[in-house]
Amino acid sequence: MGCGAVFLGVTPASGGTEPWSFVGVVDTFQTGLGRTLGSIAPIIVLGAILGRLLAESGGAQIIAQRFTAFFGIGNVVWCIVALSIVIGLSTWFAVGQYLLLPIMLGLVRQTGKPYLSLAIPMVAYLSMMHALTPPHPGAVVAVNALNADTGKVLLWALLLGIPSAAIAGPLYARWVVHRVHPKVPEVKTEPTQQMVHPSFELTVFTVLLPVMLMLGSTLVTLLELQKTTLGVLVNAIGQPVVAMLVAVLFGLWSLGLRCGRDFAAVMRSVEQSAASVGMILLIVGGGGGFGRVLTESGVARELASLAAQWNLPLLLYAWLAAAFIRVATGSSTVAITVAGELVAPALALDSTASPELLVIVMGFGSLFLSHLNDGGFWVVRDSLELSVKETLQTWTVVVTILAIVGLCFTMFANSLLGLWTG
Repeated sequence: MGCGAVFLGVTPASGGTEPWSFVGVVDTFQTGLGRTLGSIAPIIVLGAILGRLLAESGGAQIIAQRFTAFFGIGNVVWCIVALSIVIGLSTWFAVGQYLLLPIMLGLVRQTGKPYLSLAIPMVAYLSMMHALTPPHPGAVVAVNALNADTGKVLLWALLLGIPSAAIAGPLYARWVVHRVHPKVPEVKTEPTQQMVHPSFELTVFTVLLPVMLMLGSTLVTLLELQKTTLGVLVNAIGQPVVAMLVAVLFGLWSLGLRCGRDFAAVMRSVEQSAASVGMILLIVGGGGGFGRVLTESGVARELASLAAQWNLPLLLYAWLAAAFIRVATGSSTVAITVAGELVAPALALDSTASPELLVIVMGFGSLFLSHLNDGGFWVVRDSLELSVKETLQTWTVVVTILAIVGLCFTMFANSLLGLWTG
């Protein structure tokens, strides 16, 4: 894209009279990469640390046991749904699968329910949480690109994502279990460590702590308390980076030191967590650099103008941008990162659009049609021990339904919001 702009003698969109050069393209890519990573790299690392602490402390198993007892054996589908939502708040998609898979397989054997009747709701809700909710990387990038309110994004993600995933997960599972019959994997167990597990209440509080802090910042804005001493303090703590830092510091005690692990062991987990996200940072940074090149080359501006000429609703344009990049690159994080750069110029021309709903709709679009070029496709195939055909029949269809239904729900919510504010 940048090379093509150089050959065509394009002038950078940010200004200047000189045609773009190859050096300018490289500088632009570096600027986009640095700007993207500068805002979200700390959140990605902190999220990885919190997820690892949750896994190594046994907190995920404690939550699973309490949820299973609460919902009962007859409602294990909704038990898996609730677990996926809670675990998905603070862990990446693949980590959530790692935590929930043995629990799900145990419930399959205990209840005799079809394997896919629990596996499909699990992947539907984990993927929804990963795509829509901060502190996951795609959502954070989109929030920063569109200057959206993180708390409102979280609220919309839950209000629109939960019913969308219900259709793509439990409802679709009822149909597909009669048509696809994979072999149930063996339950893989690991030796239990001699340590005290955290209590259910403390584990849930630790997982929800960053969410509560970010929602507190939104509540201050809604109540117009920004200029009060309390409002300033809550706003500061409710910033995503600060909220995640507070949660991790608390988690080091609640899910680490309090469970009998020594300080050196906890610090090793922190180091390993930070090292494990290197590839994610490269993907996110590369997506930010690519998106910046699209903006400076004038592609974003032209697409926004084209969408306006066609009277294309901004939400639909945002969804299409994310979906197209998702299918082409196979990465939902790159899709929402680049889509944010494409949508930002259009949002600047439409002051009535909701930045928060645009973040949500791009998240839905970034799930569309996962296939063989998507790393998540192979994570699902390997962890659930499906064939490629079975993965296309299940996972690919699930995320595609989720993307389309989510678009419809988001546009409906935007219409209601327009009536409310109008």
